[in-house]
Amino acid sequence: MSLSVRVAVPSDASRIAELSGVLGYPVDPHVMAERLTRLLPRDDSAVFVAVDGDRIVGWIHCAEHELLEVGRQCEILGLVIDTSARLGGAGRALVAAAEHWAAVRGLTQMSVRSNVVRVESHPFYERLGYTRVKTQHSYRKPL
Repeated sequence: MSLSVRVAVPSDASRIAELSGVLGYPVDPHVMAERLTRLLPRDDSAVFVAVDGDRIVGWIHCAEHELLEVGRQCEILGLVIDTSARLGGAGRALVAAAEHWAAVRGLTQMSVRSNVVRVESHPFYERLGYTRVKTQHSYRKPL
């Protein structure tokens, strides 16, 4: 695998949408293109893709948040690696890119939420130095 990581660009929308389906969040490529168009210019978030040759094999989305209880931090909002590329270093490289982005911004803490059903991701984050700090329920309400 000849892996590299770069900032996502709008033309990546179809492949990012496809990989979102792997994560369990199917997205129409046109909708993903609209989301990327809004997100990519923002200063408080970043989207990186892992590329093997000319094929995107994963993506990560991270953002800076300032919370009253913990201050400024960077949260990994989404990370997905194509099933054919898992265990090849793409996830590690994408997390490293997000951590570097956060450090350059002066942030001193990373956070990530991982669904309890994604049991394969829990040891991955722990190997990268992340510590489980709580278990919680997640609620949504349509507006």
